[in-house]
Amino acid sequence: MPTETDFVPADLNCQDWESIKPLVESLLTRSIESAQALERWLLERSDLESFIMETRSHLHVDMTCDTDDEAKSKAYQHFNESVMPHVQKAGFRLDRKYYDCPHRAELDRDRYDVLDRGVAADIEIFREENVTIQTELSRLRQEHSKITGAQSVEFEGKTRTLPEMSKYQEDTNRETRKAAWLAVADRQMADRQALRELFDGMFTRRHQMALNADLANFMEYSFKSFHRFDYGPEECRAFHDAIEKHVVPLYRALGTQRAESLGVTDYRPWDARVDVHGRGALDPFDCNVDRMVDGARTVLSAMDPELATGFETLTDGTSLDLDTRAGKAPGGYQTVFAVERKPFIFMNSLGLGRDFRVLLHEAGHAFHTLLGGNDPLLPYRHAPIEFCEVASMTMELTSLPYMGLVYTDNSEADRSRRVQLEGIIRLLPWIAQIDAFQHWLYTHPDHSHAEREAAWLSLDARFGAGFDWTGIEQYRTEAWQGQLHLYLYPFYYVEYGIAQLGALQVWINSLEDEQGALAAYKKALSLGGSRPLPDLFDAAGATFRFDSETVSGLMERLGSELSRLPM
Repeated sequence: MPTETDFVPADLNCQDWESIKPLVESLLTRSIESAQALERWLLERSDLESFIMETRSHLHVDMTCDTDDEAKSKAYQHFNESVMPHVQKAGFRLDRKYYDCPHRAELDRDRYDVLDRGVAADIEIFREENVTIQTELSRLRQEHSKITGAQSVEFEGKTRTLPEMSKYQEDTNRETRKAAWLAVADRQMADRQALRELFDGMFTRRHQMALNADLANFMEYSFKSFHRFDYGPEECRAFHDAIEKHVVPLYRALGTQRAESLGVTDYRPWDARVDVHGRGALDPFDCNVDRMVDGARTVLSAMDPELATGFETLTDGTSLDLDTRAGKAPGGYQTVFAVERKPFIFMNSLGLGRDFRVLLHEAGHAFHTLLGGNDPLLPYRHAPIEFCEVASMTMELTSLPYMGLVYTDNSEADRSRRVQLEGIIRLLPWIAQIDAFQHWLYTHPDHSHAEREAAWLSLDARFGAGFDWTGIEQYRTEAWQGQLHLYLYPFYYVEYGIAQLGALQVWINSLEDEQGALAAYKKALSLGGSRPLPDLFDAAGATFRFDSETVSGLMERLGSELSRLPM
């Protein structure tokens, strides 16, 4: 295994705290007599935490791939309840030992400044009483996965998962789309109360964590815990305003154009994704996951040999779980086995063209792991989330010129490109809406359910597509419940918007100089998390800005490129 030291036994059982404890105590009690000794200590700590995080990743993968398996669920729960609380408490003590070490000042500032400011923030907000709350929140997140993983509907004579039902939103028969949309909405509504109570329990605990850390609210706590040193709530609000001013009008214009092309006067939620010319759903791989993987090989080989080689390492039979099935958690992610330094991609393939975009998106995360995951220090193997998503979204965009390699019909290739670019225009307002909702939620800790609904509806009026909700108003008020980030990853969503603006810049660069843009992209990925966020954007050939001027310029270019593609 590619560890940096021989400090950790290869057979360490990280599912047992008593096995980990002696190694932690060795780090805590050691006398550090020089800067060189401190650097060695950091490497040994990184190796130990890599083993712990790899164990957690394996248990999480097992649980999300099979939420019906009680043994896997209990193993993950046991780890979170019996091991992670000790790890979190030990982490604080280790942070303090490092930060208070007099030899820290002798370390290379260019190398260690990013680490130091993160450690300082973690020390500032750590409270031992919050460890218990975090354990409770982990249990509630697992409960969310169970609830949503069990959701299915009977449709057209078969039991179907909710991810599977997505394909019907591209059915050319409007009544079929409507029936499918309502079936899903009704099934989610059946869990409305359970999800509301679950969120309330999470919300209360999160607010208490902030109070325990002497902060006014969980928004302040989140910005510190996410190490958002380069922007704050004010910049996020400016992003919301920029999206409202420069993207929402485009979004609604697309909706108006779509309604006119469909010949409908009532533009409904089930009209948003169907092809306006009556063509069937894009599916270049005929619902075949293996063919989709082969398609990624083909595209990446033509785009960049180094990325193609990286993707090939994922096709070993242990790094991909791409199909959808009963009992599998919804959504998609890429995780890392930290000791092996190996990526794992989880997604729910639905037999739709966007599956390919999701695979390329997650492959971008994997490339980040492969290129930036070799730093000796574990904290530097992971970039800030805002740049992690640049890695993934750039792959979606820079692959667009190669769609002709997987679509045999040029018109279908152009259609896939248009769907991708229109998707960005749809996504950015939703990101702003979800982020603004979180800002409101956590700065109004005493709000009622009625006030929560009113706040959501107000934001939907500000950022929404302009659908006709007549007769289905009840589904609109609870639409936020379908966004799993609100439950599992609070305040992790604006990153997608910030990153999308970065990825658009890299893509625009690639239209002028593809190889130069990809070289800069790979260089930036290779930095991992060793540099501040603006430096990572700069290395990729982008500017870390998300104000009105930036959004306006990017939307103008995006609109220009979109105008070149037929409807």
